[in-house]
Amino acid sequence: MWPPTTNLAFVAGLAAALVGPGNYADAKSSRSRQSVESIESRATGEPILAIVSLRDQRITVYDANGWILRSPVSSGQKGRETPAGIFSVIQKVEDHYSNLYDDAYMPHMQRITWSGIALHGGVLPGYAASHGCIRMPFDFAARLFDETATGMRVIVAPNDVAPVEIVHPLLFEPKPGAAALVAARAAQADEAVRKAVQAKLAAGTAFREATRAMVPVHAAENLKLKAEARLAAAQRALGSVVSSKAKEQGESAKEHAGARIAELQVRWENAKLELQPKLDAVAVTREAAAVAETARVAALDAAREVSRDFKPVSVLISRKAQRLYVRQAFEPIFDSPVTIANPDRPIGTHIFTTVERPADSTNLRWNVVSLKGGGLPGTIEPQGQAHADLTFGVERTPTNSDNASAALDRIVIPQDALDRIVGIAPRSSLIVTDEALSSETGKGTDFVVLLSGEPQGGIKSRRRTPGSEFRYARHRLPYWRSPFAGRFWMW
Repeated sequence: MWPPTTNLAFVAGLAAALVGPGNYADAKSSRSRQSVESIESRATGEPILAIVSLRDQRITVYDANGWILRSPVSSGQKGRETPAGIFSVIQKVEDHYSNLYDDAYMPHMQRITWSGIALHGGVLPGYAASHGCIRMPFDFAARLFDETATGMRVIVAPNDVAPVEIVHPLLFEPKPGAAALVAARAAQADEAVRKAVQAKLAAGTAFREATRAMVPVHAAENLKLKAEARLAAAQRALGSVVSSKAKEQGESAKEHAGARIAELQVRWENAKLELQPKLDAVAVTREAAAVAETARVAALDAAREVSRDFKPVSVLISRKAQRLYVRQAFEPIFDSPVTIANPDRPIGTHIFTTVERPADSTNLRWNVVSLKGGGLPGTIEPQGQAHADLTFGVERTPTNSDNASAALDRIVIPQDALDRIVGIAPRSSLIVTDEALSSETGKGTDFVVLLSGEPQGGIKSRRRTPGSEFRYARHRLPYWRSPFAGRFWMW
């Protein structure tokens, strides 16, 4: 007979096998449905932070003013533990299938590492049972997918913690006039676009008027050519006539043709005189349109550049490396030495995040979450066996802002580095940590920090080739492998 955990794994796999993408409700337990909570006492904003508690097997999502969503989860089982640390959503795929684990269906997948750790919908047996991902109830995963944006911070904590507001002189503030500069560049770009459109319309109008003016020029020229042909014919006829009457008629035709040519010459020259200003206008308006188009492109580039410069910025200070690193829009910007007092003494891991400005202030608000790692006794219950307490009546442990402030007190950032950190906006962050920068930090990621001393089986068991572990959406149904084949469908 299988041990109890194996029976549960089999049941979870069987339940997953019997549901397709459109049949989530049949696979969800009543316990999962009852455990999902959302705040009802206030309007909610954009999610900026999600905290996963490994001990409690639950996720809490926060906006600028506090928690907004809570749900049970199922994290990595023993040997494939979801690593504790700091991540961000780096990719979202609504319908996704794993190419590591038997094409397992992973709906509403939100990737947090390129090596394959993600948030997604799945079956929750009530304990840690995945291969390293964070499973959520199907409906909750769909709702979270719709509300989050790429870049949302995801913190995987050994224990459940909650952010608290913090004020400290080291926490960055937006450069004076930054918002005005962005607005000015945008206004300049709008004006350049308007002028380019007007110049293009003017050039088109001038061209149409010149085209209309060419009609009488061409008509007079064609008639003049015909009259010249008739004159030439009359001259040829005069050379061959004998009778005086025929000669008289030929002279009359010649005189008439000459008069007609003179008349058409005057008409042609007058038409050309009327055409020339219009041709000049075409040249002028086309040149103006070209200049305006160049200005439009330059203004849009300038607006994009300044907008990019003021996108949320991420700063990481590593005590181990004694360096400060800056990334923006998932791209490295620069790094710099930094001074940390008592560098041999631990400083902890703290994530400071900017949120919206108060209505009565020009400064941004900051909150902080502090993590405790190092494999402290009792931080995570045995993976894949003990059932987590999914009761949400217990408040999360708030971060001790005094400890976070004490960590900031030990840091001195060079002034030249401070001058280069310009993109401070809501969702910007500062990470202070004892840890080194994780190798998971790379192209298309924000900073990734893994807590040493905590199980990391879900990372260590995976390859690190960016993008190879996740394939894009495919329209197909999941299937179930028989448990007797030696594998269960465990995500």
